[in-house]
Amino acid sequence: MGKKRVPDLYRAPFPLYSIKVDRKTGLVITAGGGGASKTGIKNAVHFLDLQLVGENQYSATLLHTHDTDTRATMNLAVGDGVLAAGQDGTCCLMRFQHCSEKDGDKATAKDGMSSIQQGGTRRRTGKGDREGQDGAAASGDKSDMKDYTAQISVTSLAELQSDVNPQDPLQKVVRFSRDLSLLLTGGTDGHIRVWEFPSLEKKFDFRAHEGEIEDLDLSPGNKHLVTVGRDFTCSVWIGNQLALALRWNQTVPQMDEKAYRYLACRFGKVEDQKDALRLYTVQIPHRRDRRPPPCYLTKWDGKSFLAMLTAPCGTEVISSLAMSDSGTFLGLGTVTGSVAVYIAFSLQKLYYVQESHGIVVTDLAFLPDTMRGRNIKGNNETAMLSVAVDSRCQVHAIHNRRSFPIWLVLFFCGLTVVALILLLQYLFPGFI
Repeated sequence: MGKKRVPDLYRAPFPLYSIKVDRKTGLVITAGGGGASKTGIKNAVHFLDLQLVGENQYSATLLHTHDTDTRATMNLAVGDGVLAAGQDGTCCLMRFQHCSEKDGDKATAKDGMSSIQQGGTRRRTGKGDREGQDGAAASGDKSDMKDYTAQISVTSLAELQSDVNPQDPLQKVVRFSRDLSLLLTGGTDGHIRVWEFPSLEKKFDFRAHEGEIEDLDLSPGNKHLVTVGRDFTCSVWIGNQLALALRWNQTVPQMDEKAYRYLACRFGKVEDQKDALRLYTVQIPHRRDRRPPPCYLTKWDGKSFLAMLTAPCGTEVISSLAMSDSGTFLGLGTVTGSVAVYIAFSLQKLYYVQESHGIVVTDLAFLPDTMRGRNIKGNNETAMLSVAVDSRCQVHAIHNRRSFPIWLVLFFCGLTVVALILLLQYLFPGFI
């Protein structure tokens, strides 16, 4: 723990707002940009190839840059070769395909020059892709940032109106259900919109919060939807019907209901308990004092929604939350650029790097245990990716904690008992 240097895995030529890992292809997908402002900062989605180097080090190679014109991607969801990107008040759906280098070579030989379907128009690789390559190379290691554009194809599928705020429409969160049968969005108009996938027929459209939607998550089996709003509420829904509102402040005596607001929520598995489920929420201070109060993590039973444990998680304001696939770890990013990993069972801090990024950590993603049939963790217990407005992508690897086999523990316990008996026999002859 403490302040230490985390080397950059990758650096983009624009602010990064989201990062996801596609388990099917093994791609790491990051996105962001400068928006519609005429500052010269691009808007794009980057596809990266992540490799384990040695036992616990990582490297990333930029495979493809997908230009998103004047719209920055603020949030992402990935499922079955489809990318759902939040751009302004719309959810842009894109299909991406990861081809092998041989396939890419065949396509190049056939067409003379590879072309990629983007936004309904065909674009030949050339100046645009070279600009993406040069931008990345200018901010990172040139040898690690080669742009193998022919390996990735991106096709625009559809655009969904996901927010209709008349003043400033903005999609703030997007999720696929775990079985990929549903696509869910939330935005500044306070509405949750649910589409059937892949037909994209709208299933629900209801007002869930008075203010902006901050976060949402759907339980395995799609029974319960949990939504977080800026109106101080965290709600549990069955379909589009409100089931209950969570009350985390009841776990902390004398806590003012309006002193804190919910920021994020995630469902998680429970190791060694097949049918068990947990929900985790983050609460941050509504107002910042001269002496900043702590933020809090709360663990809930994922079926009864009774609070099980609440613990402080530092005075730095939390900006992002992630959950590992196994349900073992929680990742936290802060507005000051710090990154932490907590043990989900006890809500104890396991890993912390102060101001690892120079500014707000915008998204986090744990690496799965395996990607495309290969071990990506190495000798690490877990590894988590982080991105921030400072354009940097980092990997936070947690080495395996030292542990002893159970037989060795029992052996030493037996030796201790025998030694104690011998000592008592020596001090008190005839004790046994």
